[in-house]
Amino acid sequence: MSAGWFRRRFLPGEPLPAPRPPGPRASPVPYQRPRFLRGSGSSPGAADASRRPGSRPVRSPARGRALPWNAGYAEIINAEKSEFNEDQAACGKLCIRRCEFGAEEEWLTLCPEEFLTGHYWALFDGHGGPAAAILAANTLHSCLRRQLEAVVEGLVATRPPMHLSGRCICPSDPQFVEEKDIKAEDLVIGALESAFQECDEVIGRELEASGQVGGCTALVALSLQGKLYVANAGDSRAILVRRDEIRPLSSEFTPETERQRIQQLAFVCPELLAGEFTRLEFPRRLKGDDLGQKVLFRDHHMRGWSYKRVDKSDLKYPLIHGQGRQARLLGTLAVSRGLGDHQLRVLDTNIQLKPFLLSVPQVTVLDVDQLELQKDDVVVMATDGLWDVLSNEQVAWLVRSFLPGNQEDPYRFLKLAQMLIHSTQGKEDGLTGEGQVSYDDVSVFVIPLHSQGQDSSGP
Repeated sequence: MSAGWFRRRFLPGEPLPAPRPPGPRASPVPYQRPRFLRGSGSSPGAADASRRPGSRPVRSPARGRALPWNAGYAEIINAEKSEFNEDQAACGKLCIRRCEFGAEEEWLTLCPEEFLTGHYWALFDGHGGPAAAILAANTLHSCLRRQLEAVVEGLVATRPPMHLSGRCICPSDPQFVEEKDIKAEDLVIGALESAFQECDEVIGRELEASGQVGGCTALVALSLQGKLYVANAGDSRAILVRRDEIRPLSSEFTPETERQRIQQLAFVCPELLAGEFTRLEFPRRLKGDDLGQKVLFRDHHMRGWSYKRVDKSDLKYPLIHGQGRQARLLGTLAVSRGLGDHQLRVLDTNIQLKPFLLSVPQVTVLDVDQLELQKDDVVVMATDGLWDVLSNEQVAWLVRSFLPGNQEDPYRFLKLAQMLIHSTQGKEDGLTGEGQVSYDDVSVFVIPLHSQGQDSSGP
């Protein structure tokens, strides 16, 4: 990304643009829970609206409502941190239709019959309200289907052709594609990346039209052609748990983990900080007494540390402040990737956060067909409320302790998702022995890999 692109996109002139004056508003995005929770025994608003002290019901799909691959799902609302549950979830089957070129090889026509099918699970953790997460849950799967339909001919080819039409303009085209080692999975990765970008733009338009604000993280698992693609933008997490293996399938994106990318953007486009922040990192925020002293620091090009003499500009508020769960970007956000937040500005300033936020996910590919699957092999996807109090190892311990003794229970993955939720509520169960409490919203999918191919609608 060039400095010119960012200036054209976010800095059309000086001073920074003021917020648009209020105009006619579209209807606000209505609050809702995932569709597959309908008929789960409590109305979508009842559990959330009562907000009785100490009342935090765990919600799951009704037992007669199977999710794709017989996956389990459970959720719990926060401990009165906000009025509504800001997490959202979605899952279902993706029916990907075939695209054909018209007579002049310019127009694409979608054939009505299915050409490929896949399955999709997604978690969205909202902030600044639930609107962005709701829009993402209702939109991202459609964006992904469109992106996959645009490349489906390349997906089913032995190797993706240079020209989707099949024409060979240059005799060496196949060789060039082979030298780049472009495979079908690269098209799926590109479709996921483009779908996240498209969804982010939709959220921006919808929230601006309705006068709402907010953003969300996004964690998606897509099963297609024998592979599981895990796309993450934010601080939710997915892990593979097997009898003798725990494999992370995602990485969290926070101001700390993306420090160098964020600092580099501030270096290339210092206008984004409007003279209010310093891009340099120091072990603590500097004080007036530090002026003239040599202190530890690091810049965008540094993984290590060095010393510099403190001048007045170093006393500004740091671009990234705090550490661990307390780290914040521009003193505002705890994540560095996600969807939405187009209207978000630093408090009492006109400084936009959106230029520093990426909607592009990191995609991990798990070749499920190459695994010797056992009945208890699962992928656990959860929002950060779970991982704040449970480590990968503790979650794996719970999985391995529960599943082997419940082989014949058709609802065991549902019950496991509920158990994981209960393990965040401070009740010592003798397994983790921690008794820690998560006060955040928590949403969990447990996806059994051994059940892949079992067709369940799971809308």
